[in-house]
Amino acid sequence: MASDSQAASVANSGSWTAFLKSIASFNGDLSSLTAPPFILSSQSLTEFSSYWATHPSLLVAPASESDPAKRAMLVLKWFLSTLKHQYASRSDQFGNEKKPLNPFLGELFLGTWSDDAGETHLYSEQVSHHPPATAYCVRNDKTGVQLEGYNAQKATFKSTIIVKQIGHAVLTIPVGDAKETYLITLPGLHIEGLIFGAPFVELDGTSYIVSSSGFTAKVDYSGKGWLSGKKNSVTAILYPTGQDKDVLYNVTGQWNKNFEIYEGSAKKNSKSTLVETYDAVATAQTELTVKDLDKQHPLESRRAWAKVAAAIQRGDMDTTGHEKGKIEQAQRDMRAKERSEDRTWERRYFTAVEGADAVLEELGKAAGVPLNGDADKTGGLWRFDASKAEKVAKEELSQEDVQKIEKELLGW
Repeated sequence: MASDSQAASVANSGSWTAFLKSIASFNGDLSSLTAPPFILSSQSLTEFSSYWATHPSLLVAPASESDPAKRAMLVLKWFLSTLKHQYASRSDQFGNEKKPLNPFLGELFLGTWSDDAGETHLYSEQVSHHPPATAYCVRNDKTGVQLEGYNAQKATFKSTIIVKQIGHAVLTIPVGDAKETYLITLPGLHIEGLIFGAPFVELDGTSYIVSSSGFTAKVDYSGKGWLSGKKNSVTAILYPTGQDKDVLYNVTGQWNKNFEIYEGSAKKNSKSTLVETYDAVATAQTELTVKDLDKQHPLESRRAWAKVAAAIQRGDMDTTGHEKGKIEQAQRDMRAKERSEDRTWERRYFTAVEGADAVLEELGKAAGVPLNGDADKTGGLWRFDASKAEKVAKEELSQEDVQKIEKELLGW
């Protein structure tokens, strides 16, 4: 007789084959499809915002650099250092990329990193459900460095799963009495390893980092081809905006392993022009501290999805579907109630910009970001609202308030 593990392997193989057939014949956004149980993640997409700051010391390092070109280089280094955790941490941990839970409108993920960089706080909120979009803000108390942004993803199938990332990030660095801003675009990606049932992310295309100090970083991504190349390859150049032939720094390597930063153009790369080598594997990350479940707001991700996550981890798909369905139905009921009362959901930490956005007006053209930030595809052009955050910080919920939220918004 076959062992339990052999039986599970056969079942998984059949389920995976059926899933591949379903996505190959599907024309819409793949996020609406149900994935096989063994590829479901117990983690929500709202948690992905935390990957921006797994190394707070690298995030804040540019604030201590007086030379603007070197600051821009340090921003590029920090950005590249985030890629391994953003796009390879799930396959590293589980052996394959997992399909995350789709967040509900108003879902939150909050936490704090504490290390030599001081305290760095994360605010992540699902600000739109149709279309789905997550907004985030990372703020460091010690330096005043702040990252804010929002993103959405649209997945389609063309011989593989292709994911278009919509949105951008804005990094603000205090420089003396002024502030320097960096507009950051997101790479494209596709999913490799589908045939073997062990999917992983590969980045492709080009992304940009454009600074108000007059520098642009162009980042190119590629993967292993049939005949040559390495997985997760990256090259980048940093140059004065509009002068891409005048390369000040260049980067080459693999974003999930290590990369080298050199002065000047790549054709001059040598030991004498090497600035540093960054080891993405050996560089320890700072763990994010999240409140215990009973101390979290009812809409915080890990508390809201706790029953679903536990069922996924047990492999109990009946309970997974039941608990997930309760949240989804409660959310549908709330949207219907809001329509009947002619009101909209109040975001807790973010506000949609009305009118022109100063950062996009100044830097958007060089980065290829439209002036509305693709607001029609993300439900708005979202920015962190400090006044809202201050108000939320003073909020105190009674047990009755908690129970009402759980019943009306989570179906408990």
